[in-house]
Amino acid sequence: MRASDRAYASLREDIIEWRLAPGTILAEVEQSERLGVSRTPVREALSRLSAEGLAAPGGRGVVVTDISLEDIDELFELRETLEGRAAALAAARGNAAIFWELHRQLLEAPDLINSADPARHEYYALVGRLDEAIDAAISNSYLVQAMRSLRVHLVRVRRLAADDAGRLHAAAGEHAAIAEAIASGNPKLAEAATTLHLHRSLSHVKATHRKEPHG
Repeated sequence: MRASDRAYASLREDIIEWRLAPGTILAEVEQSERLGVSRTPVREALSRLSAEGLAAPGGRGVVVTDISLEDIDELFELRETLEGRAAALAAARGNAAIFWELHRQLLEAPDLINSADPARHEYYALVGRLDEAIDAAISNSYLVQAMRSLRVHLVRVRRLAADDAGRLHAAAGEHAAIAEAIASGNPKLAEAATTLHLHRSLSHVKATHRKEPHG
């Protein structure tokens, strides 16, 4: 892997996981020392992060972007359009057996949520596998590309409420319902289940965001 790719991957993960908070200045010298690469790869990485909207030029250099309530509303407007359609297509085109298995695993997800943090990462990985299964089922590379670009920002938003076990339990049930609708081959139900999940997630994230100072 090239030095610029390593720097990009590391900085991107740190931003998404909130280890680099909104407003953090991403100084080339400091980041090159921290990551063990020269300034040129860091500069290239910062350019890519800026193109993704994870960083932006600030008064004292490149800074990590904030996520406002307006941003969250706009992200979820787009998310409902893309993911609702994707769920419907997956129900029409997907392999039912794959989604029945995901449904089974998602019903058992509360055991992961009740466990230690490493197990919660397993839960997020399970949700990621549902996303990947939907991506594979829809057979639409343009829609997949659009959703993957969106998910970069959604992971940041999700982390705002990552420690709320009650919401995670509810979300696991909602994901299980989406998987079940897709496995049943019911496009309308799959889209409706996705819309319900997104509305509940949006309400929870916005309520959490109002309680937390950002930037």
